[in-house]
Amino acid sequence: MKVKDIGEQGLLKKLQSFCPHDTIGDDGAVLSIDPRQQLVVTTDVLVDGVHFSDTTTPPESVGWRAIAANLSDLAAMGATPVGVTVGLAVPGDLSVVWIERMYQGMSQLLAQHNTPIVGGDVCRSPVTTVSITAFGQAFPHRIIKRSTAQPGDVIVTTGYHGMSRAGLELLLNPHISSKLNEETQKRLVQAHQYPQPRLDVLRPLREIAEDESITGIDSSDGLGDAIVQICALSGVGAQIQSPSLPCISMLSQWFSLEQALNWVLYGGEDFELILCLSEKIGNQLVQKLGEKASIIGKIVEETSVVLIDKSKAIKISLDQGFQHFQ
Repeated sequence: MKVKDIGEQGLLKKLQSFCPHDTIGDDGAVLSIDPRQQLVVTTDVLVDGVHFSDTTTPPESVGWRAIAANLSDLAAMGATPVGVTVGLAVPGDLSVVWIERMYQGMSQLLAQHNTPIVGGDVCRSPVTTVSITAFGQAFPHRIIKRSTAQPGDVIVTTGYHGMSRAGLELLLNPHISSKLNEETQKRLVQAHQYPQPRLDVLRPLREIAEDESITGIDSSDGLGDAIVQICALSGVGAQIQSPSLPCISMLSQWFSLEQALNWVLYGGEDFELILCLSEKIGNQLVQKLGEKASIIGKIVEETSVVLIDKSKAIKISLDQGFQHFQ
């Protein structure tokens, strides 16, 4: 069954089954926000052929990744999710089952964070496009921004970087999987198709840094890009220690060291958090998160961002990562 066979109203009826019954039907959703907190809103757009394809991304993964991108942005702001809306533009000959499977992927991740789909829109388009707007809330003094990093801050990263890009490489070039064991293949592909937004970091972060200013961003466009963005907005620089970067040693077992370093810095879509905070708080956070976090460098006054590798400084810039329209 195709979308054109059931029309707009038929499609909407199917999609409404993924939403709470008391929020759908009017011209807009009404959300209850804690009056002590501020509203945080973020939007991401995923386009077929740019962000996903049938080769690398099953429908459930398309939905999961669309939600993950937005929840990761909320986590990077220190906000907990309240609800999301979904804008969907699809060709008339797209399978209805494909759309339902995509919404199942969305619902699976949203259920982990007790977050509903509260509305949206559908329209016809020659290219499948998914636009998610997520609403979150955060106490004003706990909102995380990119512009408050100070010289002397340590740089903490959660999780592992380069995994998603390595997973994409396996999906695009299945022949290289012969040098990887089955568990490693599954782990890398999972990192690409079903990334986890790091909302779990917010509670321990609040517990140990109640009154401290925290600078942060998510690494959706790559670890290197994230650090450059923070430094540009904060008017500072950074020194990153190459041996401290998680995942390089593991990835370099199967790919070249140069390739592993490139993916860690510029691969993107790992949806981890990059946080700048005092050395004391940074160490406490790493202890709380264990292997899920590490200190990779520090913020400095000089405004360049460099990677220190065997006593050699390598400049990190936005030009080396993925940029739309390049």
